[in-house]
Amino acid sequence: MYRLLLSMVLGLGWLWGAAGCVSATETLPPQAASCSPCYVAPGGDDANEGTSAAPWATIQHAAEVLAPGNTVYVRGGVYHEQVVVSVSGSPAGGYITFTNAPGETPILDGTGIASPDGPVAFHIVGQHDLTFHGFEIRNYTTTRPDAVPAGFLIEGSAHHLRLLDNHIHHIETHAPLDSQLLGADAHGVAFYGDDESPLHDVWFSGNEVDHLVLGSSEAVAFNGNVTSFTVTHNLIHDCDNIGLVFIGYEQTAPSTELDQARNGWVSQNTIHDIDSGQNPAYAGEQSADGIYVDGGRDILIERNTVYSANLGIELASEHAGGLAQRIIVRDNFVAHCHIVGLAMGGYDEDRGSTEHCVVINNTFFHNDQSRDGNGELMLQYQVLNNRIEDNIFYAHDQAILISNQFTENSGNVVDYNVYFAPAGAEASTWQWRGTTYDGFSAYRQATGNDAHSLFADPRLVNGATLQPDSPAIDAGQTLSVTGAVDYDGEPRVRGDAVDIGADEFQPQQLYLPLLLHAAA
Repeated sequence: MYRLLLSMVLGLGWLWGAAGCVSATETLPPQAASCSPCYVAPGGDDANEGTSAAPWATIQHAAEVLAPGNTVYVRGGVYHEQVVVSVSGSPAGGYITFTNAPGETPILDGTGIASPDGPVAFHIVGQHDLTFHGFEIRNYTTTRPDAVPAGFLIEGSAHHLRLLDNHIHHIETHAPLDSQLLGADAHGVAFYGDDESPLHDVWFSGNEVDHLVLGSSEAVAFNGNVTSFTVTHNLIHDCDNIGLVFIGYEQTAPSTELDQARNGWVSQNTIHDIDSGQNPAYAGEQSADGIYVDGGRDILIERNTVYSANLGIELASEHAGGLAQRIIVRDNFVAHCHIVGLAMGGYDEDRGSTEHCVVINNTFFHNDQSRDGNGELMLQYQVLNNRIEDNIFYAHDQAILISNQFTENSGNVVDYNVYFAPAGAEASTWQWRGTTYDGFSAYRQATGNDAHSLFADPRLVNGATLQPDSPAIDAGQTLSVTGAVDYDGEPRVRGDAVDIGADEFQPQQLYLPLLLHAAA
């Protein structure tokens, strides 16, 4: 009887549901997929079963019907789509996996797609237990000042997400110049924790993000109530704003105490050619960081390579009363950046502070390529109770090691570093709390900093590797925050000795070829 009545109702054009009336002409939710694994391919049909022999046509269809534990293989070809993901995996059933068919490259191409909010390749709001692997995403662009194009836009309390080995490029905003100056935006990838429950357990690894036109936004952003993230082995390059950012205090989350990206691990990423000099939103100013902690906290940044960015690494908060805190920066190599290698503190007195951070065992080499007087390390407004130890600061012929124009700088420990500039110790300069000191001796005596530090050529090969006669060898400290391995993954602690800088000298590497030759 029930089925008969239902047929009669449908015949009248209406389906009565628990929540009211739904037009029979509207699309009903698709049934769960029965294929395992499933397939999407050019020339497929969403009415198909989704098998290899009868694939679906769109990734969007897969994003509506897959069940926990399902994998969908997307065949090579071009897909002009915006995919709104409405399915989730589960701890019991497993992740839902969207992946390329082996040996093939599926391309999501946004050419010609218009959207009032900005074209987005993959949009995820609150879903969880999902993997996205092996996609190329390109050409999601806009000319609208109120639209934000993105490769991945992830929002709400989404969790347990894996973005692996994707290539995201040419995501661009081309809003009119006057609107760009007011803040037009684009993202390669954005994680927005805008819910009371955190966006958490994110793995972002093995991706390439490049050639983005970003306006006032960033290539890869973690913003707001985002926690427990891993960012490793990514390549980010040729972008006209910040490469990788961890943001707090932008009122993204519904409450201030949750509004910080936090508890993350950022390791073995390579970031280069990050420059806002041609970005209309910055009117020619070079202010784009390779890695930027803007109000984030409790983040480990280690073993990354940053070069040819405007600023290599920056720890700050752009919001008054906000702070970047408990950030560990260790075993990184930062070279040839335009403005400075490492910046700490707010860029003016209307910003927040940088507190209780540790900068240890890094190598900063030939930064401040624009010769603006910033040197290798720039301390700005409200740099409080931080430790800067066991680093190599190697200046070019400008011979500026530290700049520090602000006097709001207290409680910082600066020691056990190796400084060098070709001009020599007494022709090099350090600035501390607004006073510039000519010569290493004058700087140490006046400030009390660097009592155990050296001014000496660290004898580097290719900017980072120590030669066997380097004075940095065995000159460092073994601290509670010292990493287990160095910049290139070799043991950091050998006996009781630790080297200064990103690289730990390994004697066996030097002599192994000789031993092999002798044995032959």
